[in-house]
Amino acid sequence: MLQSIRDRSRSWGAKIIVGAVVVTMALFGVESLVGLFGGGGDEIAKVNGEPITRQQLELEVQRAIRSGQVPPEQERALRAQMLDQLITDRLLTQYAAEGGLHLSEEQLDQIIVALPEFQDQEGRFDSELFRNRLASAGYTPVAFRDELRVDMKRQQLQQGLAFSDFTLPSEQERLATLQRQTRSLRYASLSAEQVEDEVEVTQAALEAYYAENADNYRRPEQVRLEYVLIDRQELAEAVEVDEAELRDAWQERTADADRRISHIMLTVGAERSRAEAEAELETVRKRLARGESFADLAAEMSDDTVSAEQGGDLGVISRGFFGDSFDEAAFSMEEGEVSGIVETDNGLHLLTVTGLQREPFEAVRDELRRELALSDVSGEFNQRVQRLIDESFAADDLQSVADDIGLELQTSDWVSRDGAQGVLSEPGVMSEAFSTDVLEERFNSEVIELDNDRRLVLRVAEHREATTLPLEEVRDQVEASVAANLRREELMELGQQRLQALRAGDEQGLDWQRVEGVGRQESQGLSRSVVDAVFRLPAPEGDAPVYGRAADGDRVVLIALERVEEGELDAQVERFVASMAERLRAQAAIQGLLDDLRDKADIRR
Repeated sequence: MLQSIRDRSRSWGAKIIVGAVVVTMALFGVESLVGLFGGGGDEIAKVNGEPITRQQLELEVQRAIRSGQVPPEQERALRAQMLDQLITDRLLTQYAAEGGLHLSEEQLDQIIVALPEFQDQEGRFDSELFRNRLASAGYTPVAFRDELRVDMKRQQLQQGLAFSDFTLPSEQERLATLQRQTRSLRYASLSAEQVEDEVEVTQAALEAYYAENADNYRRPEQVRLEYVLIDRQELAEAVEVDEAELRDAWQERTADADRRISHIMLTVGAERSRAEAEAELETVRKRLARGESFADLAAEMSDDTVSAEQGGDLGVISRGFFGDSFDEAAFSMEEGEVSGIVETDNGLHLLTVTGLQREPFEAVRDELRRELALSDVSGEFNQRVQRLIDESFAADDLQSVADDIGLELQTSDWVSRDGAQGVLSEPGVMSEAFSTDVLEERFNSEVIELDNDRRLVLRVAEHREATTLPLEEVRDQVEASVAANLRREELMELGQQRLQALRAGDEQGLDWQRVEGVGRQESQGLSRSVVDAVFRLPAPEGDAPVYGRAADGDRVVLIALERVEEGELDAQVERFVASMAERLRAQAAIQGLLDDLRDKADIRR
């Protein structure tokens, strides 16, 4: 939801200046400040001393899922990304606070009432819609207001940086000219196979490269871990769900699905008593039972002449269209069923469902199976988690705990604080592994809540300090790097020799390939490094080509630039290029700030 607000942030300044209806603070009266997962909780990161808790992370993950931004099956992969975003947001918030950025209560009021998400069909702020929309996204009004205030301060900061940069008209014109330029050329490739001499890696070269690049061979502090994991989803996979249960769950889920309804209506009044209307409809029911068409009987009998012409069709309806008694009958039937007599303010009706707008059973069968299976194992999952909490706290190992609870004891390879994979890479796990109690005292960790479905306990099996690996241990890696550098240097030297010969007028019988009209974005199959080299060359004067070269992976490409052309004028493209240039400069300014903040910050996770 806040992303939608960010997308409109550029228009808020005008809205605030013009003014809007100010919402009274009564809209934000006493609210529960407890979020979706409650307050407090385990710290999974600290940014300049300010904690980020597991509950805050879970809240953001669940909000992303509930708002439709992320499908539930990607929930686990989302956590690391969301933690990085929380850290970035915290850095910007702290910087904005230090800079004294301010947003008044009146400005917040005006922003909120101006958002289309909270307006009725007539464009007026609707407090009930406001609360419902927030609830569906996992916010209370007070929590939303607080987060909006912080978010807007970050926006002020970022927009201030973005708008402080600009491009001169002359720069825009020059940029457009360069952007539409095209170049025609020949090129020939040189590969490592054309280097005649075998490279020789000497001990001195090994030692020199190793000394210069020692940081590349530094092994960080590492641990080997033992851990046990309880996964509700794994437990659910072993559960057999009866087909009838799946059908029942599908029926329950789709009970309120929109449906197409037809009816036969008889009015009650001076011309027809209620008893007479009921008798006539009972006769209609008997005729239906004998096989007569509902549409034909509607055309013959219904007092609703408009729908009668359509066989009684009322179109597709949702709950609430025609009142409680109508809904109770219409939404209790399957397609083709006929209701009993239904009374509304308009008269008595017979209803039938002619179509259901619901997901097919097979399309949601797997999802329903997962939901039912997860529900079935919830009790067992909770019992196992409680036993894990109780037993791991007192145990001197994890093997006995795993055996008692019926879990597999899993072991990791050597992992560092930032180098874990899989479940061990999830937020908070490695910080627990390197905590004082677990690393130094060798206790079992506390039970780590990874998400709603998984709990983990770990223990350090072995520990080794950070060190630079000796040359002999990494000799093969160093030798491969040195050999690759030597081959690259010889190939570059060969390329330089060929380039000098070309500039001297010796074509050398190279296998040239011709490319016409290469643009900066229309590369005609050339690699980016070659295109960049082509556009760095000066334009040829007269008929003589301009020669150059480019390193392209494991090859060197010789270039003969023959023509430079201005390209066709395209006002739309030029406006786009100018806009992109300003955007990139703004992004560079913002990214520069973020990089500086991260470099100076004390970030622990």
